[in-house]
Amino acid sequence: MLSKKLNPREYFRLPWSLTDNGISWLEVTTKCNLACKGCYRDPRKEGHKSMVEIMDDLSVFKAKRQSDCMSIAGGDPLVHPKIVEIVRAVKEQGWKPIVNTNGLALTPELLRELKEAGVAGFTFHIDTTQKRKDSLVFEEKEHNALRQKIADMVFEQSGIACSFNLTISEKNLSQVPHVVEWVQKNPHKVHTVVFILYREPDMGSDFAYFANGQKIKPDEFYNDTDFRGKIILKTQDVVDQIRCSDPRYEPCGYLNGSIEPESMKWTMALRFATKKQTLGFAGPNFMKIVQHFSHFFRNRWLSYSSPQSLRLGRSAMFLFSFFDRGSRNTLKEYFKALAKNPLLIFKKVYIQTYAIIQPIDFLKDGQMNMCDGCPDMTVYNGQLYWSCRLEEIKEYGTFITAVPKSKLTCPEEHAERHTFPML
Repeated sequence: MLSKKLNPREYFRLPWSLTDNGISWLEVTTKCNLACKGCYRDPRKEGHKSMVEIMDDLSVFKAKRQSDCMSIAGGDPLVHPKIVEIVRAVKEQGWKPIVNTNGLALTPELLRELKEAGVAGFTFHIDTTQKRKDSLVFEEKEHNALRQKIADMVFEQSGIACSFNLTISEKNLSQVPHVVEWVQKNPHKVHTVVFILYREPDMGSDFAYFANGQKIKPDEFYNDTDFRGKIILKTQDVVDQIRCSDPRYEPCGYLNGSIEPESMKWTMALRFATKKQTLGFAGPNFMKIVQHFSHFFRNRWLSYSSPQSLRLGRSAMFLFSFFDRGSRNTLKEYFKALAKNPLLIFKKVYIQTYAIIQPIDFLKDGQMNMCDGCPDMTVYNGQLYWSCRLEEIKEYGTFITAVPKSKLTCPEEHAERHTFPML
C-alpha cells in the first residue's frame, strides 16, 4: 500500500536563498581515496587547493553569501595535508566547519586535532556506490557496522554533530528501511541521515546536450554508471521506503525547484525519539519558528544544530506544542508512553533529522529544475555555482543545455558540426 502523498503546501518552505543560506560549500581538493560510481569529480585534475586559494574562496563567500555552516568538501577533504588549518580558518571566519568525507582517512588522532581546530560536525558518505577496503559488502544494511564504528568514534569526542548520507538509485532503494532502522537505534549518536537521489545527464535519453553551441556528451564525466538503474527516482519514492520502518514519518520543511515550485528538492523531517522508540515528528511551525528565531537573533538561517541542543527534545516538545501541531501530537504520544512506563521520565528525548535531496531534474522541454536556494553553492573563479554542476563550468566555461531531440533543426548525425540555433 502506498503511503500518503507529499503535498508541499502542508510544509514550511525554507527561506534559504542564493545570498542568505544555512550552508555553503567549500571545495578544497579534487583528490579522493575512493572511486565512487557516478562521481563527477575527476581526481586527476587540479588536486589540492593552496591555503591562499582557499582563503580567496572564503572571501568570496563573505562578500556574496551569508551562511551558518561551511561544508568542507572535495574530493575528500581529509586527504588534504592542510585540513586542520582549513577547519581552523573556517571557524575563525565565523562559520561552523562541517567536513564532508567518506571517513576512510579519519583516525582518532586526526579527529582530536580537528576538534581542537573547531570542527562542528561531519557528514560521512558511506554506501554501496563505493568499493571500500574497510567494508567489503554489497548491501546497505551490511554497511551499518562501519557506520556504527564511525558514529561511536565521533561520539567519544562529544559535542560534534554526526551525519551520514548515501546515494539512492533503483539499485538500493529497497534497502533504505535497513538504514533507517539503524538510525532509529542511534538518536544520541546520529543526528542526521541524508538520502541523495542519483542523477546523471544521459538518464534523459530523449535529449541532446550542447555547450557553447556545440553538441557534447556530458556522460563522459561519470565513472562506472551502472548504478543508476532504469527509474528516475523522486522524493516520494524514498519517503515511501522510510515509512516502511518509521510509519509516522512526516516532513516539516522543504526547498522547492527553481522551475517547478511544487517539486520538493530538499525535504526535511525532524524526529522526536528515545533510544527505544519514535514519539513523533515536528510540524511546519516548529521549523518556521526555529529558522526565524535563529535569523532574528543570529542573523543567519540555522543548519547543523549542536548535539547538546538536540538532546533537548522533551523541552522542545513542551514548548512548541503551543504553536505546532506535530509537536503537540508528539507530546500526546509521549504521555501515552509515560503512562505505560513511568521510568521514561528519566530518559532523554532526542531530535534527529531525516533529509532527502532530489537533484537536477530534466523537464520535457529540456529545462533543468534545480534546487531553489541550494545550500551546496560553491566558488569557482570568484563566482558562485551549483557544486553538482561545477564540472560543466570547468570543462566548457558555461552550463550545458538539454534539448529534446525532436526539436533539433538539423539531422542528429550532423549536429556536432553546426552551432545550435536559438529555439
